[in-house]
Amino acid sequence: MTETTRPTLAVAGAGMRGSTYARRALATRRAKVVAVAEPDPVRRERFAEEHGIPPEHVFADWRDLAAAGKLADGMIIATQDAEHAEPAVAFAGLGYHLLLEKPMATTEADAAGIVEAVERAGVMLAVCHVLRYTPYTRMLKELIESGRIGTPISIQHLEPVGWWHFAHSYVRGNWRREAESGPVLMSKSVHDIDWIIHVMGELPARIGSFGRLSHFRPENKPAGASDRCLTCPVEKTCAYSAKRLYLSCLGDPDLEAWPLGAVTPDRTEDGVLAALRDGPYGRCVYSGDNDVVDHQVVNMEFPSGATGSFTMTAFSPYAQRQTRIFGSTGCVEGDGIQLQVRDFVTGELETFSTSDAHKAQDGRHDEGDAALADAFIAAIATGDPSALSTDGEESLASHRVVWAAERARHAGTINDVPHDHASDSASHPASHPESHTPAKGTATR
Repeated sequence: MTETTRPTLAVAGAGMRGSTYARRALATRRAKVVAVAEPDPVRRERFAEEHGIPPEHVFADWRDLAAAGKLADGMIIATQDAEHAEPAVAFAGLGYHLLLEKPMATTEADAAGIVEAVERAGVMLAVCHVLRYTPYTRMLKELIESGRIGTPISIQHLEPVGWWHFAHSYVRGNWRREAESGPVLMSKSVHDIDWIIHVMGELPARIGSFGRLSHFRPENKPAGASDRCLTCPVEKTCAYSAKRLYLSCLGDPDLEAWPLGAVTPDRTEDGVLAALRDGPYGRCVYSGDNDVVDHQVVNMEFPSGATGSFTMTAFSPYAQRQTRIFGSTGCVEGDGIQLQVRDFVTGELETFSTSDAHKAQDGRHDEGDAALADAFIAAIATGDPSALSTDGEESLASHRVVWAAERARHAGTINDVPHDHASDSASHPASHPESHTPAKGTATR
């Protein structure tokens, strides 16, 4: 591919996620980043320099980028969650193909509006369901679809967010308040709900959910603790010490990029302490304004009669997701890297390894990020959306499952999941050697 035929990309939001996809394009030279909008001046300047973007294509606000007209073939939207819908609709209207960070939007109406705008403009939309793109997921899907465990009967899926990760992002960070960023099930775990749907090959018909904010509350504040970690007399014995967490990142390039990069661009001890002294990441986890749940379960019944359960918890190591799928003639257990398949006929246990072992411990999905970026660029280059694992309707369908679960959690009910003809056609039971028995609770609009 020559310089003149390479797809061009613009980026709205040059934080961790936007930078990750842009760097993949730069590293592979499959696309060229030619414009950026980023409100933070340090990030904006650093990003523009890294990609050689001319000053006239560097903007502080995505609205200014949109006002400049169409500057590229594709747009990476990695703004804050509450600012996904408006730029997505605007850039689709300008003719950009969209790579949209999850969640699509913070309301169901806004997410549906994005799909309508994309369809009206005739552009492609890829929502960043990165877990679909990993070698691990591809192998798991192949094992199930080849009949290695017979008919899937039930799935258990765990997302161990990690105690310090949860404190960083969902107690002190940008996703701590439901009114500002949405519920954790959407802002964090729409990844997982979508992944369960993808692996099982069908949308749930009925759903229930339980969860609450149990621990990060004022009444659990240790005796004698202050409102900031740097002045706290019990900081050294607190599991959620900001001082311990962020100072420990110094010297590790990965940890300096994240989580420390969200705290301060100053990679020195003095810089970290200054940020913790006055900034949000130095607050006591028991004295903040957070209100999102710190643990949640979601129970699902699929049209085939299969069942599923999903657990998200703050109170774990920061690790890869863990899954068990129980079938009629076998079962499979995975940790994001390895898959172990038990055959009920022979009793044999077979192990498959799909990736770098150390990533099983740190919760990263780098391979999925890279594969998603490659797929988006390939789709633009060829004009063929088949490189993408989802389209707008399918992504909207999995988001609607999350909103149905949240309605069930708040009301204490078991709810039907609304389906429409498009989402029904986007997700369907995988082929298995045994037929499924329809469930009694079919979905309604």
